[in-house]
Amino acid sequence: MYGAITGDIIGSQFEFDKGNKSREFELFGKRCKYTDDTVMTIAVAEALMDAGRDADEKTIKDKLISSLKKWGQRYPYAGYGNRFKAWVLSDKSEPYGSYGNGSAMRVSAAGWLYDSIERTREVARWTAEITHNHPEGIKGAESAAAAIFMARHGAALKDISEYIENEFGYDLSRTLDEIRPGYHHVEDCMQTMPEAFTCFLEASSYEECIRNIMYIGGDTDTLAAIAGAIAEAYWGMPEDLICKANEYLTDDIKNVITRFEKEIA
Repeated sequence: MYGAITGDIIGSQFEFDKGNKSREFELFGKRCKYTDDTVMTIAVAEALMDAGRDADEKTIKDKLISSLKKWGQRYPYAGYGNRFKAWVLSDKSEPYGSYGNGSAMRVSAAGWLYDSIERTREVARWTAEITHNHPEGIKGAESAAAAIFMARHGAALKDISEYIENEFGYDLSRTLDEIRPGYHHVEDCMQTMPEAFTCFLEASSYEECIRNIMYIGGDTDTLAAIAGAIAEAYWGMPEDLICKANEYLTDDIKNVITRFEKEIA
C-alpha cells in the first residue's frame, strides 16, 4: 500500500499540470501532501480487512460504503471530486455512474489480499461499483488490481502488458515519448489507465516509475498512486521512501497501514 500512498504524496506537487514534465525533480518537495488518493486507499483497505477475505458481495460493499464515508468525512478537504464529495457527505449509498480514475487509485489493497486473480478482480469490481459503476470505472479498478496481483506473483512485464491489453482492451502501444507532448490533466479512466500502465512498464524500479509519471504530467498524484501500487508489487519499496512518506501521514492512517502489512505478511 505504500506504493500507492508514496506515489500520491510525490505526485501531489505537480497535479493540475503544475510540473514541467521532467524526470529531474525533488521527490518530496515543499508542496507535497497526501490527498484523497491516500485517504480512500486506506478506507478500502480497512473495509476489506474488516469484511474478511471470504466475505460475500453484500458484506464487502456494506463495509466499503461505511468506510469510504467515515474516512471521507474525517478528512473532508483531501481533494475529492465534487460528485464523490457529495456522495460521501450524503446519507445516500447508491452509486452515481462515475468513470473517473478514483476507482483505480483506491483499489490497491484488493491486489494483495486474495489468492487468485479471479477473486482479486471480483472484489476490485465491488470496490468500484459502490460509486464508480460505469463500465470504464469498473474496468479501471479491475485492471489495476489484476496488475498488482500478477506483479506480486512474479509475472514478467511482457505478460502483465499482454494480460491488460487482452482482458481490458487498453492500448499500451504508445511510448511515454509519444504520450508526453499533448498529455494534460484528465481524470477519467479511459485517458489515465493506459498512461499509468505505460509508466510502470517502461520503468526498471519503483522510483523510475514515479519519475516517468512526472515526465508525462497530467493527474500526477492519481497516476502515481495507480502505477506506484503496481511498481511496489513488482520491485518492492525503497525503505528511505517509506520513511519519508511516513512524515506526511497521520497516526490513524499509519495504523491502518501497519494492520494491513500484518494481514498480508
